[in-house]
Amino acid sequence: MPRITPHLFYDDVASAIDWLVKAFGFEIRLRMTDKDGAVVHGDLEVADSLVMVGLASESAVRESPKSLGGKISQRLYIFVDDVEAHYERARNAGARITSELAEQFYGDRVYECMDPEGHRWKFAQHIRDVDSRTLKRPT
Repeated sequence: MPRITPHLFYDDVASAIDWLVKAFGFEIRLRMTDKDGAVVHGDLEVADSLVMVGLASESAVRESPKSLGGKISQRLYIFVDDVEAHYERARNAGARITSELAEQFYGDRVYECMDPEGHRWKFAQHIRDVDSRTLKRPT
């Protein structure tokens, strides 16, 4: 298991898993159901990392961005081997692109998108090295 594993909460875990596999190419490592057969948790592999998805629950104070009116407190930044192909795959699967694919001053080519329940994802490919000792954000 990776030392840090994000755990995101969804109102519809089964649909979230299916969409994340289709849009981002994640692989299902585990799909957990409750006694009634409803999907309540999943572990999704992405390269050498893992993302957990679980059921949002007001009683357990776990809410999805969708239930919070789109407000978020996090965004996942994930490196991929071919960001252009990843962007096309996500867009074709219906991801809402919130920042178009572009090269950044810090040496990554990135895009940002939102999944159907409002989680923000930023995918990147490192394309050039920069001198981090003198790196300044453009104004």
